[in-house]
Amino acid sequence: MSADEGAESPEPIGNGGLARSPRLYDRASKLPASGAWRPGDPVFGRQFFSMAADRPFALEGGGTLSDLTIAYETWGELDASASNAVLVCHALTGDAHAAGPSGTGQPTEGWWDPLIGPGRAIDTDRWFVVCANVLGGCQGTTGPSSIDAATGRPYGSRFPVVSVRDVVRTQAALADHLGIGQWMSVVGGSMGGMQVLEWGAMYPERVRSLAPIATTAAASALQIGWSMVGRRAIAADPLWRDGDYYDAEPGDGPHTGLMLARAAAQIHYRSDQSLRDRFDRNLVERLDGFSMWNRFQIESYLDYHGEKLVRRFDANTYLVLNKLMDLHDIGRGRGGIEQALERIKGPVLTMAVDSDVLYHPYQQYEIRDTLHAQGTHCEHVEIRSRHGHDGFLLEFAQIGPPLQDFLIEIEKADRRP
Repeated sequence: MSADEGAESPEPIGNGGLARSPRLYDRASKLPASGAWRPGDPVFGRQFFSMAADRPFALEGGGTLSDLTIAYETWGELDASASNAVLVCHALTGDAHAAGPSGTGQPTEGWWDPLIGPGRAIDTDRWFVVCANVLGGCQGTTGPSSIDAATGRPYGSRFPVVSVRDVVRTQAALADHLGIGQWMSVVGGSMGGMQVLEWGAMYPERVRSLAPIATTAAASALQIGWSMVGRRAIAADPLWRDGDYYDAEPGDGPHTGLMLARAAAQIHYRSDQSLRDRFDRNLVERLDGFSMWNRFQIESYLDYHGEKLVRRFDANTYLVLNKLMDLHDIGRGRGGIEQALERIKGPVLTMAVDSDVLYHPYQQYEIRDTLHAQGTHCEHVEIRSRHGHDGFLLEFAQIGPPLQDFLIEIEKADRRP
């Protein structure tokens, strides 16, 4: 027995010092090692498409994957000519559940629910709407938490780096499976907008229109820098175990790293005005005496949303998709951004959030101005919002009408002789 073992704790000095806050550590014991959906969990609205069973799927950055599963959801009915299909692409922590309620097997309401449905901007009485969980995801599509058939264990640290182009190729295979030769439109924001632009560059003959929102033609230094902070937060968590943590008990997974990554992201997803108006300097606990771990309301907010993400997401998927976004460059291997955008043939609707400090409006202006200079029809909408980048997930009243008008115009143009 050491000299310190069994000794009483010393009396605190001054105001409590640096002792760890028990609050998060007490709750952490109930947090899952991964919030990924697993086969055997309730399916809810998910449908599944299998591919690359006979032939490996070659990745842009090298390597292959086999026996892929793509989880997706659909709304509405595909018409007889398969001409009314709209692909909706999700952002970093989204999934295929773009519309509809939460329920057993689906912890959240559809992330764009106010925009998708009968009579809504993306009207499921008129259009057949598809949303697929991206390659590398954790809600039914093959990703790091999925079982590798070659080993019978989760991929974990062995899951490869994937790109937006890899994701779009899986979506093209899904379209073939659904009998869709050409999308009426491809729509999405942030990481979803990256997929939209790649659809226009990779398969211009398979898309009649595009609507990239709050996105960029290539990730900026600012975006890459913030992404690195999130990835390092996860990698620095000793419970990450270099990506092989799927057999860990609740409370023994990399929840701290994922929560920190989420906190860093949420700060720059919002604007100073949004955070100031909502939280200012308000406290959760009374400040009767100073303590290192007395929280301001903004800290409580970040803790809450970090825990929510841990319960429905996967740390390795966060790493894979975060890197996918950094690698995004529509001009890579195509002679630059301008030449890549020349591939886009159909009308485009761009939208920017005026308070976005992460995907700054200038990045949407550059897409718009380049398309205009090349003679491609491009409409632009400025979303006025105090919410920063998250405005594309919140400002439904501003996004809905112009998006609906745009889609209706595409539909009308298709019917003209």
